Amino acid sequence: MVRIHDVKLNLDDKEEVIKKKIAKKLKVPIDYIVRYNLFKEAVDARNKEDIRLVCGYDVELTKEEVYLKKFPNMKSPDNKYQYVECGELPLTYAPIVVGTGPCGLFAGLILAQMGYNPIIIERGKHIDARVKDVENFWTTGNFNPNSNVQFGEGGAGTFSDGKLVTQIKNKRGTKVLEEFVRAGAPEEILYNNKPHIGTDILRDVVKNIRLEIEKLGGEFRFETCLTNIKEENGKLVAIEVNNCEWINAEVCVLALGHSARDTFSMLHTSNVEIAQKPFAMGMRIEHLQEWIDEAQYGEFKDHPNLRPADYKAVHHCDNGRTVYSFCMCPGGYVVASASEENAIVTNGMSEFKRDGKNANSGILVNVKPEDFGSENPLAGVELQRNLEKLAYKLGGENYNAPVQTVGDFLNNKETTKIGIVKPTYKPDVKGANLRANLPTEIGNSIAEAIEVFGKKIKNFDHKEAIFTGFETRSSSPIRIFRESKTFESNISGLYPAGEGAGYAGGITSAGVDGIMVAEAIAKKYCNN
Repeated sequence: MVRIHDVKLNLDDKEEVIKKKIAKKLKVPIDYIVRYNLFKEAVDARNKEDIRLVCGYDVELTKEEVYLKKFPNMKSPDNKYQYVECGELPLTYAPIVVGTGPCGLFAGLILAQMGYNPIIIERGKHIDARVKDVENFWTTGNFNPNSNVQFGEGGAGTFSDGKLVTQIKNKRGTKVLEEFVRAGAPEEILYNNKPHIGTDILRDVVKNIRLEIEKLGGEFRFETCLTNIKEENGKLVAIEVNNCEWINAEVCVLALGHSARDTFSMLHTSNVEIAQKPFAMGMRIEHLQEWIDEAQYGEFKDHPNLRPADYKAVHHCDNGRTVYSFCMCPGGYVVASASEENAIVTNGMSEFKRDGKNANSGILVNVKPEDFGSENPLAGVELQRNLEKLAYKLGGENYNAPVQTVGDFLNNKETTKIGIVKPTYKPDVKGANLRANLPTEIGNSIAEAIEVFGKKIKNFDHKEAIFTGFETRSSSPIRIFRESKTFESNISGLYPAGEGAGYAGGITSAGVDGIMVAEAIAKKYCNN
């Protein structure tokens, strides 16, 4: 097929008009077009008076060979996933994957598809039980440290917006999207410029991937936490789970996620090489979604062919810090995402339709290792933990979150009255002065950025928009060392992977990293 880009459509263009525009772009008669498939769709809202869709198509033509001979660079790329050739080393024991977030699931899926029968362990519960525990926490404040927004089947991304946007350029990303669709995700993620699944659909998707892995010979063990490792002469020989059972293992993928702090500590004690890594932290901000729609779409804000609007904002402050929006959730909710007792962590979540009243995103400030106050590899974890415990105290020590209106934040005073933007965080919220409790540089940076963002996005600095504190888990504050070619840590057979190990940032990139680690294992070991 022939691939074309940048076909500009009006929001109401019908199929016949689209076909004519494709023919015009290709400079061929319209009857040459046999069929066409959409592979990319984006909204161009730069001109609020003339919002367009910008699309890419793969087109089958009646005289395709002649056309491609003339324009060979227009041939549609072959993105079919190619499995690597298996290695020759015997593998005595089944490979183990720790964690069922996107990295662990895709590492497990590739290994299962290639006949390695992996064992996938997860400290949390399977998705159905996990959902009940999370909803109980949000309703009653009854917290389960091993079954929550961070821990359990599907990982932290299961209770998020389900964004699949990534900045990495890797063909394996197509494999990730195709497997999601095969497991029940909407087909539009294959072509949408900003694909997302939504927490409501993602829960079934991760379950279906698990069922597929089990069908192929893989095994899942829930409520099974990695608690120790054993190595001999620099090689992994066994792992311990739940402080009581040892499992022989030559290969173990550490797809831990960014919140497995006790596991980080155990690995550090076990002489696994770990280094500090920059990350970012700040707060969640909420606006009315209708404000964002109007700011981004103008008079088209209610058009049925436009999805709820999003935004991306970045500001480089005078003090050298960078403030940026993170994980923007149109029509979403701010959710309680703690993984430790007596701590508050916030994140954003939305369902596939994104039809909630509020929009939210993280407003984060970069934090560098020199801010950690220690050279200990886990010092960034302590920085996060201290802010999370402070938020718990400010919220009333009952898992309610502290909030502050933007107006009060800019004036550095405690919030005593909430306006038109109602917080979506559950169990509940309590007014506070978040700015006074943030490190001075971070608070001042956010204040400076909010005023700048307000000049670019109408109502962004609205005095009744509201902050919820704090967001600390944007990414892992550590990186577990691994060799660039073998993907192994300083202990042979141990494969750090994904976001928690410092090698991914988001669902798609974590899935891609899981695939690459599985490929590295397959290249080394035979599967019989």
